[in-house]
Amino acid sequence: MSELIDELVEAWRTHNRINLFLLQRISDEGLACSAGPRGGGRVWKQFAHVHTIRAYKLENWHKPLSIGLPKYGGEDVVPREELITAFQQSGDAVEQFVRLAAAGETKKRGFKKGLMTSLAYLISHESHHRGNILLTLKLCGHRLPQADAYAIWDWDRM
Repeated sequence: MSELIDELVEAWRTHNRINLFLLQRISDEGLACSAGPRGGGRVWKQFAHVHTIRAYKLENWHKPLSIGLPKYGGEDVVPREELITAFQQSGDAVEQFVRLAAAGETKKRGFKKGLMTSLAYLISHESHHRGNILLTLKLCGHRLPQADAYAIWDWDRM
């Protein structure tokens, strides 16, 4: 069982590295892009939203892991470096949750359907926003270099 948990944690780590990889490579102009006329879907806001959902889920699933994680509102302006730090912290906290929940050391295992479903939800939610981010960049003329766009699919190297 511990080997399976190690693999699950490595899947999460790889997923989080992909988010950080993109966050570090998108230009400042790209982070400010929005495909909508009102700017609500700005790229940096989508990253902030992803992190905030992690913080709220952790607060619900195992509150001690959420302590100190910032939660961003719609009006907050979050610089890249702060987002990078937030992603590193919340990524580590999710990893800790997986290990604690697998060991039966949390009151909740996430969603009622269990730990695997909880982690799948986070990865699915964040992948949805990664797709939105890449589409927004494309529509605004700020595509990632082709090598970076392909790199996010090379999980053995990521």
